[in-house]
Amino acid sequence: MNRVKRSISGYPAVIAILFVLIAQEPAVSETLEVNGIDMYYQVLGEGEPLILLHGGLLHSGDTWKNVADDFARHFQVIIPDLRGHGASTNPSGEYFTTKQIAADVFGLLDHLDIDTFKAMGISMGGVTLLHMATQQLDRIDSMVLIGTAGYLSADSREIGRRTDPYAIPDDQMRRFREIHKHGDQQIISLVERSRKAADDYQDINFTPPYLSTIKANTLIVHGERDRRVPVSIALEMYQAIPKSLLWIVPNGGHVPIRDSYEENFIEVAEAFLLGQMTPRRDKNLR
Repeated sequence: MNRVKRSISGYPAVIAILFVLIAQEPAVSETLEVNGIDMYYQVLGEGEPLILLHGGLLHSGDTWKNVADDFARHFQVIIPDLRGHGASTNPSGEYFTTKQIAADVFGLLDHLDIDTFKAMGISMGGVTLLHMATQQLDRIDSMVLIGTAGYLSADSREIGRRTDPYAIPDDQMRRFREIHKHGDQQIISLVERSRKAADDYQDINFTPPYLSTIKANTLIVHGERDRRVPVSIALEMYQAIPKSLLWIVPNGGHVPIRDSYEENFIEVAEAFLLGQMTPRRDKNLR
């Protein structure tokens, strides 16, 4: 025992690296055929399932890479590329809704024999969770909605309508080519989807009575300075969802979980998902 102790004290950096490598199980990545698409996903960690859903025009890797390992200490983390994004496909090339994405995610979870689960979603991923939470009321135990819109504001629709899939700046196009694996046509289709979503008044249209049916414990994380989704929409969701908490992040933008916000986000989200923060049923804010 003493010999081992002397060895560790002599090579602290090497031993620390070895302990990290031993402690972390490698992520499992697979592609599943579901609802006519190939859906790529990764699984890491063990425990209660936690599904992480990225936002529009993004993919699973970049979105969650800085936080996935933290959550994998407590949960079995499942991270898919959503329809048409990253390494997942949308063979028809046609416009798809977040309601369709919700059906895809349910298909993935059914394939994995997962009944109830916890979840986090950013923007489009959060809207997907709203569909899931209002369609199958008992499956989501708790969820974190980040920069999520219960409906699209007039400003958000105008931003979408001005989007031109054939005028993407070169630097942004290079970035898109790194994360979307099926060529330029995939990227053009995703940007075109954003424009078409601006004129879709059915897909993202969660009225208070509809939101009031949600049974999942819900943490709403919203940036104070979110220009795409006004704070007023987050407040309305908080007022409507029975078991919900609202965290308005000071000076935060559309996705206030990165950079200087990351550490606080991990701490709060973990506490919530582990049941250490319980929403009141009677918030008395109407």
